[in-house]
Amino acid sequence: MQKFNPSILLYTPDALNERGQKALLTYPEAVAQQIVQHNRLPPLEGNHYQVKSDVLVLGRLKTLVCRESGRSSDFIAPSLANGCMGACAYCYVDRNKPVNPITLFTNTEEILAAVNKHVQKQVWPKVPNQTHATYYTYDIGCNSDVSVDASISDGVQTAVRFFREHPKAFATFATKFVNPEMLTYDPQGKTRIRFSLLPQKVSKLVDVRTDSLPKRLAAINDFYQAGYDLHVNFSPVIVYEGWLQDYRELFEQLNESVPEKLKQTMDCEVIFLTHNQWQHEINLSINPKAEEMIWAPAIQETKQSQFGGINVRYQYQMKARWIQEFRELQQEVIPWCKIRYIF
Repeated sequence: MQKFNPSILLYTPDALNERGQKALLTYPEAVAQQIVQHNRLPPLEGNHYQVKSDVLVLGRLKTLVCRESGRSSDFIAPSLANGCMGACAYCYVDRNKPVNPITLFTNTEEILAAVNKHVQKQVWPKVPNQTHATYYTYDIGCNSDVSVDASISDGVQTAVRFFREHPKAFATFATKFVNPEMLTYDPQGKTRIRFSLLPQKVSKLVDVRTDSLPKRLAAINDFYQAGYDLHVNFSPVIVYEGWLQDYRELFEQLNESVPEKLKQTMDCEVIFLTHNQWQHEINLSINPKAEEMIWAPAIQETKQSQFGGINVRYQYQMKARWIQEFRELQQEVIPWCKIRYIF
C-alpha cells in the first residue's frame, strides 16, 4: 500500500489525547498547526487531489450518531475518519466538501461507546436479514478507507477488537487498499471486509492511487485466513463499449482467486455509477481521461441524493436492462457469489 506521508498536520486541541499525540509524533517532518474546528480548515495550497495526500487533520468527533443503512450494513457507525488518500474520480465523499483531506477522529473509545449504546437499544435476538443472520452490522468506513486509517493510528485495531468481543454487534467496511498490518488484528469472523473490484483497465484509470486489482484479488484469501468475513463489492459499475466482456474477465479472475471453502460464504453487492457536476468539472482539469468514461450525458439523467445533492445516474430504463445483463453474467460465471443487493 502506498505510504501516507503528509507534509501538513492540522489539529484541534481536544484531539490531542494519547492517540492524537502519537499521530503527531508519527510525522515529525510535517508542519503542525492548531485549528479551532476540524471541519473549518485554513486555505490549503495545491489542487483537490494533492491536498488528499499532503494533509492530515486530527479532530474529535462530537456528533456520535448511528444512522440507518439497510444495504451494506444495518447501520452506519459514527466515523472513525473522514476522507482518503485515494483520488477515485467518482468518490461520493468528496462531493460534500470542497477540500477533503483525511480527518482522523482520535476519540475512538467514545465512538465505540456510542455504537454499544445504540445496539443495546435494538431488539434481541435480531431478525435475520441480508446484512447478517445473527448480528447487527455497522459500517465503520462509510466516509473513509479503513485500510488507510489503520496505517495512521490504532483506532481501527481498537474497533476490530471491540466488535470481536461484542455479543450483538458486527463491523463491515469496503476498501480499495491492502494493508498487511491488518492481518494481525484477529477479528475472529466479526469484521467483514468488502474488497471493491473493477475491471483492471477501468480501475487503473479511475481508482487513482489505490492498490491494483491483482493486489486486491491476491489479498482475499490472506484476509480470509486471518479471520475476516470476506465479501466483494462491484462498485461503481461503469457502462462503456465492451463493459460486459471486461466484467466476464473480472469474474473469471475472481473465480480463480477465491478458495472453494470461501465460495460457500462470499456474497457481493453491486452499485452502478453515480456522478456529480462539481466533481466532473474538477476532474476535467486533473483526470480528463477518466471523465471520458464516467461522464456520459447521452445515457445519464439527474437525480437528487438522499442528502440533497444533485447527481447524475444512468437513465432508468437503460440501467434496468444493464442490471439484468449483469445478473445474467454473474449467474453464468460466478453463481456461487450471491448478489446481496444491486442498484
